[in-house]
Amino acid sequence: MKKVSFTEMKNGTKEDYLFLDKHEKAFASKTADRILKFMSTLTETLEGYQVSRLEHSLQSATRAYRNKENDEMVVAALIHDIGDELAPMNHSEYAAAILKPYVSEKTHWIIEKHGEFQMFYYAHHLGGNRNKRDKYKKHKYYQATIDFCEKYDQNSFDPNYKSLPLEFFRPLVEKIFSRKPYSAL
Repeated sequence: MKKVSFTEMKNGTKEDYLFLDKHEKAFASKTADRILKFMSTLTETLEGYQVSRLEHSLQSATRAYRNKENDEMVVAALIHDIGDELAPMNHSEYAAAILKPYVSEKTHWIIEKHGEFQMFYYAHHLGGNRNKRDKYKKHKYYQATIDFCEKYDQNSFDPNYKSLPLEFFRPLVEKIFSRKPYSAL
């Protein structure tokens, strides 16, 4: 298999970088597949809860879909907690970083901040500040983030809820992650 000529990036040629660009574009085109594959493995997480991380994600996305949210919000609801596995201390930012090139500023902000907003439901039980979200009260997406948490996140731990299967969301995930980066739209 062909390889680049350099061992230090500063020594790369135009031919090297055109070659790498072709491979990187092919790799990026499979982002939706990698996300769905990763999501499918989340069946044994959320120890102590009544549902798995996958089921929580499916419930969130199903609720958003049934509420007729736009495609990017449904996909955002599906992957809003994808960071819990690898970035448990900043899972919201992790998920938002995955979404950022493909979604609106509003959707990105909601996902980036949902972890802090979600604390409203439990922080006081652990000696924390449940109103930490109040520092964003004047932000234009403050209420939208409250609504996301209320409608699609905090209520999606129900073992009796009939969520749609992961494969149902494949076309939406593929659509969102095949977009040109949002900044280029």
